[in-house]
This record gives sequence, structure tokens and C-alpha cells, in this order.
Amino acid sequence: MVARENRFGRVAVLMGGHSAEREISLKSGAQVLAALQDRGVDAHPLDFDRDTLARLQQHEFQRVFLILHGRGGEDGQIQGTLESLGVPYTGSGVLGSALAMDKHRSKLVWRALGLPTPAWMLLETAAQCRQAGEIFGVPLIIKPSLEGSSIGVTKVNDTAGIPAAWETARAYGPVMAERCIDGDEYTVSVLGAEVLPSIRLATPRVFYDYEAKYFSDTTEYHCPSGLSAHDESALRVLCRRAFEALDARGWGRVDLMRDRAGQFWLIELNTAPGMTDHSLVPMAARAAGLSFGDLVLKILEDTVQPDE
Repeated sequence: MVARENRFGRVAVLMGGHSAEREISLKSGAQVLAALQDRGVDAHPLDFDRDTLARLQQHEFQRVFLILHGRGGEDGQIQGTLESLGVPYTGSGVLGSALAMDKHRSKLVWRALGLPTPAWMLLETAAQCRQAGEIFGVPLIIKPSLEGSSIGVTKVNDTAGIPAAWETARAYGPVMAERCIDGDEYTVSVLGAEVLPSIRLATPRVFYDYEAKYFSDTTEYHCPSGLSAHDESALRVLCRRAFEALDARGWGRVDLMRDRAGQFWLIELNTAPGMTDHSLVPMAARAAGLSFGDLVLKILEDTVQPDE
């Protein structure tokens, strides 16, 4: 039998890139790399640039641990390239990555399947900004539909602030307005066939934004989240359905809100979530009895075919 640390071959931990989430990707990649090397895996850092494809094309690596965040890494682009090169990689494929990265289209799929997600609309003109205020009222969430890590997101408490929030989000591409759910924030990680324990988030900031996610020491993480066994079970079923609806695979993280009546609302799916010291998937894995090293190996093992 092939030893665990040898059967993966030479592994590239693909990180960095050119998206707005480059800094976080580098932090995630460094931690993944260290954990794999600590387990004896022949893993090497690969900061995505113009030379990356040539190195992959030359079959320098047998597989890729994909920890690129944001555009180019979570939207199907690098997945399609790796598919064409025949290089196995972690996480979702082309379709699942593209659907999950596009918040507008992921919500279209969820709504078509009857899964709960807050009402929304795309904002393409200043006139539509006014319409969004009239339709949804305030508070209102304005955000890029093709970004992650809460980049470019604004919670607007006055309709007069919608145009400025729209301008902020427009710097990152298409913009959407989403009805604001008043309640607690939750996140649920999926790891293969397993749905990990939910985490409830609390922050003194306006919402769980970029600063709260990656740098703040005031963010509170509750795992177990305090849900009843019944609600935890129902939440896991909902998140599994949301994950599979977008053709996601391998691993990922579903972000939700729970309103004051106890209803859960799907916000987005992350197909290459953060793996930093502030990140949520490792936290949920620990609650399920998995160390960080166990977690990264389990994610990487998904790239191994039965005949390897």
C-alpha cells in the first residue's frame, strides 16, 4: 500500500493571484502549505502568475491544492485550465465554481428550487438605486455580485446613501441590492459527505465585514452555535441542499442569516474558503474532531482516484 505522504506526488499549493483577495489567499496558502509539509506531503508554494501555466503544462506537479480566493480562483477560470491540462485539483469544478462566485446566479438557482434566500435585484443604473430603496427600504445591503470576503459591501441605513454604496461596489463589477435580514449570522462548512457543526458569528462592527473576518480580535465565534438539535439538523440539510444545487463538490462554506422568527436565509456559497488563523472552516473542523492537518489532508485526498 502506498504511504499516505507519498501517494499524492508533488503537490502545488496554488495561492495569491491577482484578485482583490490576494492578501488573504497568500495567508491561507502559507498555512495549508505548512500543514501539508508537516504531514510529509511533497508540497510546494505556487503564487499564480504568467509562468504558472507553463509549469503546470510541463507536469511539474501531480495535483493542485487550490487556495486562490476571488476572481480567477473561485469562478471556474483556473478550474477550466486545470481540467484541460489534466491536473487534479481540490474543490469544486468549473460549473460549481462559476455559479457560486456569481451571487446573482446562485440565488436564481436557489430560488428556482424553493430554497430561502433574501430578495434582491441587480443595480445597473442610478434610477435602479432609487427603485431598490423604494422596494426594499432600509437597512439594505449593496454589494458586488462577483466578489468575496465582503469586499465592496455596504450596509446602507439611509436611502440617501445607496448611490454612494453603489459607486463603491461598482469598482468590482456588477452590483446587487439585497434585502437586509435582521438577525444572527451563521456559517456552515461542508467537507466531502460531511456537514460540519454550524458557527454563529457576532461582531461589534456594522456587519461581518472584511476587517471582522480576517483581522479583528473583537469578533466572537460560537461553535457550538447554540442551536437546538432539531434546528442544527435542519440547518445541515438546508446547507447540503444549497451546496449540491450549485454543483459544488469537495469542500466549501455556506453563509446564512437567521431572522428573528427563526427562519434561515442563504446568502452565499464559498468554494475555496479562507484557511487563515481567523478562518471558519478550520474552526468547524476542530469542533468535529479534526485538526488543521487532518482537514487539509482530507481536502487533498478528494483529488485521488481509486486506481491511484
